[in-house]
Amino acid sequence: MRGMVPLDPHTQVSKPEFAVVYVPKRSRKRFAANCVNIKKSKEDALKSANNEDKKYAAIVIGPSKSSEGQYIYYLGEWL
Repeated sequence: MRGMVPLDPHTQVSKPEFAVVYVPKRSRKRFAANCVNIKKSKEDALKSANNEDKKYAAIVIGPSKSSEGQYIYYLGEWL
């Protein structure tokens, strides 16, 4: 994806993590850091998700700093 920091196996810069993402539509591919709640496991993410509140379980990659100076996460996949 354009702008995403590639994964580096030697550092912890951008890494895949389980999360719950608050987003109005699941068509988005990147999210502001304040919309992402990192979880310890896939099970925690799935338990914390609530589709009625627009909070979806996902694997996100990040954090990464955007050109505007904001920290963002990229969508790896929806769970």
